[in-house]
Amino acid sequence: MAKKRHVLIIGGTKGAGRAAVGAFTKEGCVVSVIARVLPKNSIGKPPRAKYWEADVCDEASVKHALADIVKQRGGLSALVFFQRFRGEGDSWEGELATSLTATRHVIETLVCSFKLKNCAIVLVSSINSALISPQLSAAYHVAKAGLNQLVRYYAVALGARGIRVNCVSPGTFLKPESQAFFLKNKNLVELYDQMIPLGRMCRAEEVARPILFLCGDGASFITGQNLVVDGGLTLTYQESLVRRLLEDSPLHRR
Repeated sequence: MAKKRHVLIIGGTKGAGRAAVGAFTKEGCVVSVIARVLPKNSIGKPPRAKYWEADVCDEASVKHALADIVKQRGGLSALVFFQRFRGEGDSWEGELATSLTATRHVIETLVCSFKLKNCAIVLVSSINSALISPQLSAAYHVAKAGLNQLVRYYAVALGARGIRVNCVSPGTFLKPESQAFFLKNKNLVELYDQMIPLGRMCRAEEVARPILFLCGDGASFITGQNLVVDGGLTLTYQESLVRRLLEDSPLHRR
């Protein structure tokens, strides 16, 4: 009998991370999850998923969790990073520590201490690695851009070990945690529908599926790439978008 694939997800309790846990388990994978805060109950937990509580910024805690995961469930077939800084305090230090330093520590610990090889790694970034959203901090933008460079670096540095490293960069997407907000702001949803070439907002499951692809055999010769999941939003020239929105405006049609 073929050995089941073992997937480790960092930060898989909310949004696209939770969707990815469900998607990988549906594919028959054994899924391990490291999260700062564990789900409060077992409702919705896939049966093949097991959770470890650890703060990714606490290197000793994370290393202990990694050792326990490998001991209990075996070597990894794939590794996916979803973690994001959500704490208080200085956002610059927090974002860089959570997104960049923690990611580097997990990857290098697995390679150096647990001899990671023949594995797929996916980092979840954002279209804000290239585009600016003024409501988000400078640290958030810099951290996402840094993740994209980490992908390229590790794709080259770890290629000889059979490790493929890629990136998925979503735009704004619908998830259970934000559903109430968007239901109350239907005008905003309609605006997104107008802006996005595919004519609708992305769902969390649609961020998870490209990750499954990059971790699977179909992507066996793909490494160092950034797959943008935004429905074509970043392809649209801003001036053309503004003109079209104005033309569709009721005020313009008077």
